[in-house]
Amino acid sequence: MENIVVFGASGQLGQCLKKVAEIKGITSIVFPPEAEANILDETLLNEVFEKYKPSFAINCAAYTAVDKAEDDIELARKINKTGARNLAVQCKAHNASLVQISTDFVFKGDIPIPLVENDIAEPISIYGLTKLEGEQDVVDVLEQHYIIRTSWLYSEYGNNFVKTMLKLGSERDELKIIADQIGTPTYAIDLAAAILDIIISGGGSYGIYHYSNEGVTSWYDFAKGIFDLSGTQVKTFPIRTSEYPTKATRPAFSVMDKAKIKKTFSLEIPYWRDSLEVCLKALESAQ
Repeated sequence: MENIVVFGASGQLGQCLKKVAEIKGITSIVFPPEAEANILDETLLNEVFEKYKPSFAINCAAYTAVDKAEDDIELARKINKTGARNLAVQCKAHNASLVQISTDFVFKGDIPIPLVENDIAEPISIYGLTKLEGEQDVVDVLEQHYIIRTSWLYSEYGNNFVKTMLKLGSERDELKIIADQIGTPTYAIDLAAAILDIIISGGGSYGIYHYSNEGVTSWYDFAKGIFDLSGTQVKTFPIRTSEYPTKATRPAFSVMDKAKIKKTFSLEIPYWRDSLEVCLKALESAQ
């Protein structure tokens, strides 16, 4: 197995990659700390590539605070655009392939049809814009790239919607959840497994791909699933986006078509509710 280096190793997806690599018995993968592998420090990045001589780099580092990004434009752009470009430059110089993680937020999300990879990207938030700029820089610099757009990421690691709902559900009698934003949750363990399967396949087929779990749901129904499967007793009420204003605008419909990634890499993608059940069991056993 050729060497793999994960950037943003301490984040949610980075930790999931570590767990899946252990399960799959992949030992040629390294998870350097940010102090050693800051994607904004070109000198450090070059040292990492010289040290580990990776054939693949996985970029899990990102500015993901969607609402904060509206005011923190400079830092969001540095991490999501410049950081991605820095990695692409190093990959090109060291003949490595880059797996760049992107987002459904690159789309406007105003048409209720599953999104394919070549649909026009029209981000409606700074977060979405800077992630799209990162995609464009990777494409401009490096031919050997996999850009994987995902959505509604959660797991037993880091901060995410599932863990927030479990916490709020245990503290409150009732919750109001947005019901008119439609998409698909993605269990980060499933995404990590897909990324490593793509690398193991070694077949090239570079380009942009969509990956989320199967199925379609709203944030309200996602929350209901969390509470039902975990046995959390809390009243939930559906509300419109207009009743819960946020700094950044979210896509109303960001369900992604996964036909390309499934066909190209022969992937089987779990249904979102099945994966949610796996995650909830993992969280319960970790208590």
